[in-house]
Amino acid sequence: MNTTRKTGALVLAAGKGTRMKSSKPKVLHTLLGEPMLWYVHRALEVLSLSSITTVIGHGADQVRRAFAELTDDAFVLQTEQRGTGHALQEAWPALKKQQLDAVLVANGDTPLVPAARLRQLVEESEARNADIAFLTISLDKPGAYGRVIRDENGFAKAIVEAKDFHPEDHGGEVHEINAGIYWLNMERVAPLLGQLNNNNASGEFYITDLVALGVQQGLTVLAVDGGTDPGLLGVNSPAELVRSEELLRAQIVDGLLDSGVLVHNPAAAFIGPKAEIEPGCELFGPLEIYGKSRISGETCVQSHCRIDSSVIGAGSIIKAFTHLENAQVDASCQVGPYTRLRPSAHVCDGAKVGNFVEMKKSTLGKGSKASHLTYLGDAQVGKDVNIGAGTITCNYDGKNKYTTVIGDESFIGSNTSLVAPVEIGAKALVGAGSVITHNVSENSLGITRAKQKELPRRK
Repeated sequence: MNTTRKTGALVLAAGKGTRMKSSKPKVLHTLLGEPMLWYVHRALEVLSLSSITTVIGHGADQVRRAFAELTDDAFVLQTEQRGTGHALQEAWPALKKQQLDAVLVANGDTPLVPAARLRQLVEESEARNADIAFLTISLDKPGAYGRVIRDENGFAKAIVEAKDFHPEDHGGEVHEINAGIYWLNMERVAPLLGQLNNNNASGEFYITDLVALGVQQGLTVLAVDGGTDPGLLGVNSPAELVRSEELLRAQIVDGLLDSGVLVHNPAAAFIGPKAEIEPGCELFGPLEIYGKSRISGETCVQSHCRIDSSVIGAGSIIKAFTHLENAQVDASCQVGPYTRLRPSAHVCDGAKVGNFVEMKKSTLGKGSKASHLTYLGDAQVGKDVNIGAGTITCNYDGKNKYTTVIGDESFIGSNTSLVAPVEIGAKALVGAGSVITHNVSENSLGITRAKQKELPRRK
């Protein structure tokens, strides 16, 4: 977006969100695995503004940790949460330091805010040389939202908070509401900040009062019509969050279908906004795919799977009831059903991980198989290895983790315990039921098995 002014963004994210009935900061409540504030930042980033500053307050340290990639000067601390107007006052010195001409103010609890609407506000504000501008939305039931009051010529006159709105004083019911997104000329608005007061039902300082103050001072105040776009609505309760999440979920799934991804039972497919799924993939709901997951073409993911920040290569099959977390599956692999791949698990090309197998910080080499009932922790398994049922790598001694190395083309018999640190050489055979505590050489048989005894059965 090309702007004629140096414009920055200010995100208001300090509130507790009492109606969420949670101790967690409101803006950290998630939709499809990502916090509300992340969505607002992403929409603003599309506009290529000079800067994005976020006002934090309740749970400020939690918000900083959730956005650890941001520098300290990207945040402004509002120690006391005394309303949106007070948040703007607290942030003003930081905005002035950035030498901005204008600031776009948005709320951190509007996760579905469309970048196109933000762009509309900025462009109309600049085109009409506004001093103050804000987006509006029309609702059949405006509820607890601030009402937009216009004069007889249709220009914005004031925004009246719902608690202070009385139809008899404002010519009847008003369905146009304030979307809580503003464009402010820094130079013109600065003198108005000190005139904000908290003489209202909530005892807070409202940024909305800038509209009436601007009108009184003869400034150019615009109310930019955002139509009925539901993305402009904020999230104030668990019910509203779930409704917004469902809107977003449907948008993402529809986009995948349009791109050539086949999604069966689409109403039960929950796919996060960071996930990349190539055309030609086939997904079966119910399933969940979150984080920076990447799924290559011709891959099939069956139902009841959860995939989080994992990579899956082309032509692989992820069978039902499989969980992947920060894992990598290469091309033409078969994983599941009932497999769990934990962080740093790597299944190489053509390998197979079957039912009730768990991998953690381990690599299963090309063409290798761990078909069932196995735990591979801190293990490096070569190519074309067969891991028998019931095999476990005993990687933890109560204090430290140790590595198990299994060479190419070796065969590990069923019900084997490999006590790390231990190395099994290439083409070695480990007899079923063994507890291996020492290295096994290449082309050797390793076996630990007590002599079988047969005693008379007592009656």
